[in-house]
Amino acid sequence: MTSPLLRGESRLAPGTLRRIQVRPILVAATIAFACFQAASGQTAFTLVGTIDLPGVEGRIDHLTVDMAAQRLYVAALGNNTVEVLDLKSSSHAKSVPGFREPQGIAFLPDTKLVAVANGQGEGVQFIDATDYHPTKAVRLGDDSDNVRYDPAAKRLFVGFGGGALAAVNPADGQVIGEAKLSGHPESFQLERSSPRVFVNVPTADHIAVVDRSAMKVVATWPVVRAKANFPMALDEANHRLFIGCRQPAKALIYDTTSGKEIGSFEIVGDTDDLFFDAVRKRLYVSGGAGYIDVFQQDGSNRFPRVARLATAAGARTSLFVPELNRSYLAVPHRGRQKAEIRIFEAR
Repeated sequence: MTSPLLRGESRLAPGTLRRIQVRPILVAATIAFACFQAASGQTAFTLVGTIDLPGVEGRIDHLTVDMAAQRLYVAALGNNTVEVLDLKSSSHAKSVPGFREPQGIAFLPDTKLVAVANGQGEGVQFIDATDYHPTKAVRLGDDSDNVRYDPAAKRLFVGFGGGALAAVNPADGQVIGEAKLSGHPESFQLERSSPRVFVNVPTADHIAVVDRSAMKVVATWPVVRAKANFPMALDEANHRLFIGCRQPAKALIYDTTSGKEIGSFEIVGDTDDLFFDAVRKRLYVSGGAGYIDVFQQDGSNRFPRVARLATAAGARTSLFVPELNRSYLAVPHRGRQKAEIRIFEAR
């Protein structure tokens, strides 16, 4: 007996064929929508230029900006220099030597000083932003790392050593106080509406909350979904703290009112910087795995990725400047890839 299938007949239930025919259309629509999302994200965050870093070798760490003078300062850790770039002309202005593994860097607008934290040696060095001559140094100990400036209190905060956060008076270079931590601090953020400082302490698997008036830890929030919590961004208006982790590569969202984790999503590997764009409700994440990820808020604490831009291996530090709607990515010299700053515009 000849099979009904060979005779061209169908034993499918009524309506099944219609569903089978529609499915490819739905798949195509889904793919088209995903491609539209990626294209929209790419258009919204676009490479618009580069600035060479001539002669810079080794790892590049953090960046800061002088908005009034339109100067970008780059801590060239492996080169033991601070590189000064002119943003108006998109050119390299000067290479300032005399540092020992410069890591954290901050511009102090009221004093026109640049604070540079060294991985070795003097701790924090200050240079004059007008002619780049050294002014003073603050001895803190090895591995002075991230720095943040509180313009209201005129205090510089420095994470350093095996576990401490120091408050420094830039006027005279005196250490005003130290908060003891359970391990070496990585990125930290100052809350403007309160004296709290949120500090990533990856070796302790937690976020330390420091009262910067009393310079003491008042709470610790465990980091349990991932490890190696290095970069951090604060959305103070919405009481959210974003934590970038490397093991595995995830971003965690914390409620700064309760200290509880309220969301997570996958990000680029080997991240060392992430920034929240409050105007566009986006998160920009740079990683040494060779990408910048762009996430767009969708709902209260959902951040789907809308773009992944290929960069370069080791390009894990960056700076988002909301006043300019631009992000500056540090790309180290590796093989044929020269050292440079890549400029991305947010639209």
